[in-house]
Amino acid sequence: MSTNPQPKHLQGAPSAGKPETGAPQVRRELLAVAREAAAAGAAVLAERGRGRVAADTKSAAGDWVTDFDRRAEMAVRDVIAAARPHDAITGEEYGHTDPAEPSGYRWSIDPLDGTANFVRGIVYYCTSVAVFGPVDGPAVPAAGAHPTTAKTAPKQGAVAPEEGNSLAADGAAMDAGTHGWLAGAINAPALGTEYYAAAGDGAWLIDSTQVAGSGSRRGGSATRAQRLHGGDQNEAGKLLATGFGYDADRRQFQVGALLGLMPGFANVRRIGSAALDLCLVADGTLDAYAEYGTQEFDWAAGALIAAEAGLPVLRPRTNPGWQAAGYLDFDALPAEQATH
Repeated sequence: MSTNPQPKHLQGAPSAGKPETGAPQVRRELLAVAREAAAAGAAVLAERGRGRVAADTKSAAGDWVTDFDRRAEMAVRDVIAAARPHDAITGEEYGHTDPAEPSGYRWSIDPLDGTANFVRGIVYYCTSVAVFGPVDGPAVPAAGAHPTTAKTAPKQGAVAPEEGNSLAADGAAMDAGTHGWLAGAINAPALGTEYYAAAGDGAWLIDSTQVAGSGSRRGGSATRAQRLHGGDQNEAGKLLATGFGYDADRRQFQVGALLGLMPGFANVRRIGSAALDLCLVADGTLDAYAEYGTQEFDWAAGALIAAEAGLPVLRPRTNPGWQAAGYLDFDALPAEQATH
């Protein structure tokens, strides 16, 4: 198995002695918007009844989109636009929208991560919302805040051509310390859980199913937020989470890579939501997660939550690329070989 030569961005939580990531007041305001927006999307998903949900095929069999995806994204966008009218937004269903006077902040939203689960009535699905921007507060537009197109234009403002790859630019800006992922929230209505983080302020869980005063592995509470610290690195029976794409060649590569990653793990789990995979690593339910070929909106909030839980995190700088978190040798992640 070859070593992956692609550029990688490895980031954990901010270390002691380093400047605080982002202006604290701005970060916390952004987090409040992220939580409200994720809750608005989750409220749409919570309208799901019993039985199977009607879905349209997007790129391949099993790659579905529903009316819930679209309505949840509009609900998220409405919250962000009302609170932050000058911020750019990139969403899975409606693409990228630039305001007329951009602030330099860009939101990355997945209104329904785990659509296949949602369609079939499997409870692991969520709304994910995160924001990328200047770490020291309002400034010039972020290096990664690129003009791209929306599949439709749900909001007023400039809408540019189809999305390019800003991952390398974002990674370079993060390396330079000028920009970063500042706040993120993930709301899973069927699980009754909300995960959230602001850069430098830790990762947190509110679990509405937790009985007050009882202990659990996650330690969440219906009445208060519990800070997350990941799992025990030395625990036996480690679990590795992953996911698979829709293209047959891509899946073959992913399965082969998974076999190479399994030494040191007792078993593997395939949850069906990258955002929740990352949250479950952050709360210690899972020990590590690695997946090739995810999109930014899949991991934007979850990667920040895992990093703020004190875990090593790998963000891709190419598309496709590897996204990973937890107790895993990132250097063992292989490069995908070109097919002809």
